[in-house]
Amino acid sequence: MWYNFILNKYNLRFTVLCLAAITFLFILSNQSLILISAQQPPTTGESLKSIKNQTMQESNETHLGVNMRGYYTSMPQSRDFKFPFPDNYYDTSFKELSKANIIDHVRYRYYWESYVRNSSAFLNEIEEVANTADKYGLKIVYDNHQFHTSSWLNPSRGTGFPSFLFADTVIYPQDGGGTAKSTAAQVWWTKWWDRSIKSINGTDGWTLQLNFLKRIVSIVDKHPSTLGYEILSEPQVHNVDQWSKIGKYNSFMTDELRGLTNKTIIYSMNIPIDLKSPIKVNAENLAKMIPQNKENVVFKFSLYGIPSDGYQNEKLDLFENTSKLAGVPIYIGEWNNVKRVATYNEEGKLIWTIDETLSDINQAQANKIVGKFKEIGIWGLAFWEWSFVPNDTPNFNLVNVTSNKVTGKETMQTTEYFKIIENAYKEIFGQTSVISSSTPKFG
Repeated sequence: MWYNFILNKYNLRFTVLCLAAITFLFILSNQSLILISAQQPPTTGESLKSIKNQTMQESNETHLGVNMRGYYTSMPQSRDFKFPFPDNYYDTSFKELSKANIIDHVRYRYYWESYVRNSSAFLNEIEEVANTADKYGLKIVYDNHQFHTSSWLNPSRGTGFPSFLFADTVIYPQDGGGTAKSTAAQVWWTKWWDRSIKSINGTDGWTLQLNFLKRIVSIVDKHPSTLGYEILSEPQVHNVDQWSKIGKYNSFMTDELRGLTNKTIIYSMNIPIDLKSPIKVNAENLAKMIPQNKENVVFKFSLYGIPSDGYQNEKLDLFENTSKLAGVPIYIGEWNNVKRVATYNEEGKLIWTIDETLSDINQAQANKIVGKFKEIGIWGLAFWEWSFVPNDTPNFNLVNVTSNKVTGKETMQTTEYFKIIENAYKEIFGQTSVISSSTPKFG
């Protein structure tokens, strides 16, 4: 019995000593944390903004954004902008976007021919975008864009590929037409997918474009704001054998860029998206465009309508099935609501064009579209658009730029559509709308 008494006595002393040691270590740890915090430099207002937005991005699984146009980065070779570029365009824009506390990224479009026109101004602007996005805690998707192929084929509206790729002016006459319905564009894109478009010195177009993309990556990849890169927006397809050729193109670009970056690489849907066309636009063919290396790869498409029924819903089903078949996430890189009407182009071919008088979007429609996107599960989405250039379709621009006639200074103000998009993102993706008095999820 006395043995047990002594043993219990020593056990009690040992327990008390252990508790004392644990308490001492806990106090010491807290004092160290306090000392470390006291030694940190004071946080500025802008860095607080950056930290807040970065926290928001990490807690929000879906990337919510807008498209943005630049100046030198979107300047065509065949025409100049008629509208002045506002002072502090990027600082003002990114600051306003970050204040929404729900928009986490910008899909920033640029054009190869703009780089060829003025490479130094182009690269300086790209770096300004990256630096300013860093400052405000926003992310950037760098979109290698093309619209109507090139300003060479469509001087009034096109921007994309540089004019030196259209050296054969017999086959590709200037103003020969760059849309998917144009004969010159059909011939050019067919040769592009055959990798037979070459410069005067014989270098093929794929290699030349890769070198251009590498130049972009080398400048912005080190920035924390860089989210990813889109290889080529909405390439044209004109024959059923071109689906797999685009897959080879996307694989070539992805494999080469992976030597420079591990960030997200995005490949785009094609145009035209005619579900009854002879090129057989279906999930199986769309899936052939995927790069062989699918690691951190995303499939991007555009949707300009309410996907409740009819054509827009069929398109969304098509892209969703493509995503499942290809095994990659989807990104709605452009979305809005427009109405199109049938008309005929210069060659007498039937085309569908946007009717500015009928196109619009309200809060209920925006909520419905964004809600549908969330329902199917997406990597991200970006509204079209934010631009210093006014648009005849009002809901195609989130800002207005006005000039002071006395000082000549331009100022930007957000439109009613910016609040609609902001509220739609907040309502659908979990943050209480700004029109509510409830405590927001982020910030």
